[in-house]
Amino acid sequence: MGIRTGADYMKRLDETKLDVWIDGKKVEGPISEHPAFKNVIQSMAGLYDLQNDPDYQDEMTYVENGVRYGASFLVPKTTEDLVKRRKMMKRWADYAGGMMGRSPDYLNSALMAMSQAGGYFEQNDPRFGENIQAYYEYMRENDLSMTHTLINPQVNRGVSNSQQKDPYVAAHVVEKNEQGVVIRGARLLATQGPITDEIMVFPSTLLKGTEEDNPYSFAFAIPNSTPGLRYICRETFDYGKSHYDHPLASRFEEMDAIVIFDDVLVPWNRVFLLEDAKLCNGLHMTTGATAQMTYQVLQKNIAKAEFVLGITESIVDAIGIGQFQHVQEKVSEIILAAETMKAFVRASEADAEPNQWGVMTPAWAPLNAARNIFPKTYPRLVEIIQLLGASGLMAIPGENDLNSPIQPDIEKYLVARNAPAEARLKLFRLAWDASLSAFGSRQVLYERYFFGDPIRMASAYYNSYDKSEAVNRVQEFLNRPEQSTAKELLSK
Repeated sequence: MGIRTGADYMKRLDETKLDVWIDGKKVEGPISEHPAFKNVIQSMAGLYDLQNDPDYQDEMTYVENGVRYGASFLVPKTTEDLVKRRKMMKRWADYAGGMMGRSPDYLNSALMAMSQAGGYFEQNDPRFGENIQAYYEYMRENDLSMTHTLINPQVNRGVSNSQQKDPYVAAHVVEKNEQGVVIRGARLLATQGPITDEIMVFPSTLLKGTEEDNPYSFAFAIPNSTPGLRYICRETFDYGKSHYDHPLASRFEEMDAIVIFDDVLVPWNRVFLLEDAKLCNGLHMTTGATAQMTYQVLQKNIAKAEFVLGITESIVDAIGIGQFQHVQEKVSEIILAAETMKAFVRASEADAEPNQWGVMTPAWAPLNAARNIFPKTYPRLVEIIQLLGASGLMAIPGENDLNSPIQPDIEKYLVARNAPAEARLKLFRLAWDASLSAFGSRQVLYERYFFGDPIRMASAYYNSYDKSEAVNRVQEFLNRPEQSTAKELLSK
């Protein structure tokens, strides 16, 4: 089959019966018509339609054995292949201004990398290497979308899953039989869960490797329609307002959901790892999945920084504050953020090498630096919107006000130096939705914890970074003989 259209994506969602709950009610009927999901589903459909657009198809896809596939499934063998993947990912990210953190290319990148590392999974069971390759082929052939879930419920973070007061809260293995593995419990958090086709249940990276951790150690993927699989959603931040009033939330409200496994049977052909904490902990790094996923995330981060730059500079121009140095300094921070992320991407490509599985893999050092920097950077970018928009971000009457008897007041008193009132309000409502609304606040939280606890990430970064050369250089400097020449020093 290969690439599908937006209509194909929506049709499959509507025909698939999912167990989705929101606001105390089960979603009944076509999910594409439900007010909490219809707009973001339209946006997701737009991504798939870009693959079929003649103006973008060569950039967004590749052909293999006469079949056209989405470029996020492309197994890169050269740096040119990486660049092709990057351009496709950036196109999708730009479509949403970087506001969709779980567009399909994110998990497609992980699956692509894992599929080539069959030997890793075979260490656990010879069948599992075949399973991951077959699953990749299935997803690629049907161009399906995935959600995933990593984190266990936050009951008591001070002890392991097996030591919880109720050790059966976290998703765990309760039975193995001829058909497969039975999973019971819950996982947090599945972004886009109700609007995707499948769920990849990745292993937690916090497993201790003890016998007690075995029931919580697994990796598998199943359709979202699997009996016993249930999604419990938070409240929607798409309040049914117009694109004018809520320009981002009315398009890109991805939805986050808790995942319940009510004795879910996972067939053996969908199991990739089982009851091996060591292999589960090493899965992402050893297979190259982390590097490929982070490479995709950086395209989203660049698009997001550029989008924030566009919003901010538009505000500067609209209200005429570009001549002030403190304004220029703040906007420059956003420019630096975007350009820094671009530099990390180019560095990762320049130093890319094939991994042990033959997959061209972007260099990890710049990617690792980037993923530690952006969670701290993005809240500041949002703060700059707030600082420059100031009270203007609260004086934002909506579309209904513009079409009411008070329109003359709005046109007179909310005009900007370089924009009429309606255009100014449209811009400032976008700035508000990016920086202050429920949608915008969720984006900040999402970026802060995109890859996990930033303090734990920084600690891991510190412990994994080779600091010896820098330390040795300082020691050499402190111990230099008085009469040594530069050439003698450099030759050591």
